[in-house]
This record gives sequence, structure tokens and C-alpha cells, in this order.
Amino acid sequence: MSTIADVAARAGVSKATASRALSGRGYVSDETRRKVADAAAELAYVAHPSATSLATGRTRTVGVIMPPVDRWFFSELLAGIQEALFALDYELALYGIREGTATRERLFEAVLPQRRFDGIIAVGIQPSARELERLHRSERPLVSIGPYSEGSSAVSIDDAAAARIATEHLIELGHTDIAFIGGSGDTGELRFGDARRVDGYLEALRAAHPPGTPRIADASPTMPGGYDAAVELLGDRRNRPTAIVGVCDEAAIGATIAARRLGIAVPTELSIVGIDDHQHASMFSLTTIRQSPHEQGHEAVRLLRQRIEHPDAPIERVVAASALVVRNSTAPPRAV
Repeated sequence: MSTIADVAARAGVSKATASRALSGRGYVSDETRRKVADAAAELAYVAHPSATSLATGRTRTVGVIMPPVDRWFFSELLAGIQEALFALDYELALYGIREGTATRERLFEAVLPQRRFDGIIAVGIQPSARELERLHRSERPLVSIGPYSEGSSAVSIDDAAAARIATEHLIELGHTDIAFIGGSGDTGELRFGDARRVDGYLEALRAAHPPGTPRIADASPTMPGGYDAAVELLGDRRNRPTAIVGVCDEAAIGATIAARRLGIAVPTELSIVGIDDHQHASMFSLTTIRQSPHEQGHEAVRLLRQRIEHPDAPIERVVAASALVVRNSTAPPRAV
């Protein structure tokens, strides 16, 4: 079996030059690259991954830390990350572990310090856990996905703006009694991005003429969570809001199902807006704020590759585009 030394000897270059020519990392003239490639082809040389790792100091592996992928956003995001890494011939080591668990603590305390990665993508890290700071101490290239990105290159949407745009859409239709499902009376209990969405909702109400009165229903950002909160919110016929903003599409879809089971017509009696453009949003004809987690995954890999190739480059933050998608779940309030 031919070795990199054999290829270098055949091409008349050093082993280091041959390695750079075949790996594409580091400068090699076009003529030398052709000579090395021809020598490798003549010798039927195939680089072994472990040998390449030793020669370059790279593992061709990226660690991805994220919550469990049982929600649409995270599964779509992971698909985008994996697709982009595969195109670059990188492998993915996934750690999809719920926050606040002993397993998660062991990951940061004992597992990650021992693993060799060319870089790390951290998804949805919360500021209270101080996990980004711990990742920074490992001195590996790092990119975060989500609203909290202290000290790292990052991809996110403007969560506050997304909820503000959703709420403004309802205000422009003439709604004055607008509830928010998926928030909490104590924003310290919310995920950072969800808390930012509550902020956007409140900002839109304060800017309305006249200002609106907040109605925030505590709920998990899931279809069952949105359903349960909407059943309670809509149960009193005399005190129902005329519109709802869901913290995400899943909560908004849960509210839509609750309204239908209560005999409340959407949108003639109740308008509903979500955030995300979930794969089921069009099926429910849900007006929403679109974001693309798949594209965010691609963008995170692009940023990470830059950090790997140019460690001293400035930090880059990318705010992914989000746009209002109007479907049939919103309409002006019914005249009384």
C-alpha cells in the first residue's frame, strides 16, 4: 500500500508539500498540485483519515451541541448542518441533550474537554447556564445558533422583531385585544429567545394607538401547550381576545385546534399568528413569520469553516431574514 512518503518521492516534493497538495489546506502552486495528484493517481494512493488528522492536526469532525431534536425547528436545523458538513467532507458528532440534566453537566465537565473537534456549533444555549463561556475556554472555533451568542460568531433571527411584526399585523387589521400564548408572567422562566418574543409583543402593544393591554398565557412552546393555554384563554365567552400571537407555530397550531373544538371560527371570530413557518403551517393556513432553520444550519457551517481557516478573523453575526407570510388565519375583528 502506497504512503504519502511514496507520493512525495514520486512527485519530487516533501511529505508536507504532498500533504498540503492533497488536502487542499495551505498554499501549493498549481503545477506542484498537479504533479502530486498525478503521482497519487499512479500509485493508487488513498489518504487514511487518521493519517490525515495526524498530518494536519485536523479531525474533520465538528461537535454539535443542541437540545433534543424532537421539535421541528431543531430537526430541520440539524438537517441543514449535516448537509453542509457532508458537502465539506466533515463528520458530525451530535450531543442532543436536555438542559439542566446531570447528563448535560457531564457533557460539559468530562466529555467535551476530552474530545478532539475542529470546531463546535452550539444551538440554543441559554445565558443562565454559562455554557458558551465554558466552550470559549476550550479555545476551539465556535459558532452559536440562537439569540444568545456572547463572544462567538452566530446565526439567529431577531426574535423580538418577529413577534413585534406578528402583533403589528393584527393591530393593523383592527384588533385591540391581542393575547400572547407561550409566554410567562416571569420572563426569567422562559428560554432566552422566547423571552425576546414576549418583548416584541409588548413593544408592539405599547406603540399602538391607543396602547394595548397585555394578556400573556403561560404555555410550553408545543402544540399541546398551545392547546391547553388556548382552552383556558377562550373558555370565557365574555372575556375572549379577538386575536392570538403564538410564541411559535406549534403553540399557534395548538390554539387553532382548541378554537375549532370550542366552536370558535378562525379567522372570523379569532385571528391567530405564529412564528417559524413550521412544516404544518400551510396545512392549517396559518399566518406566520417565516424563518428557515435549514438555511441557518448551512450558514452556521459557513461561519464555522471561516473560524477554522482564519481563527483571528473578526467575529461575524448573521441575522437571518424573517418575513410575514399572510394566510387565512387572520382577518379584521368581527363587528359587534
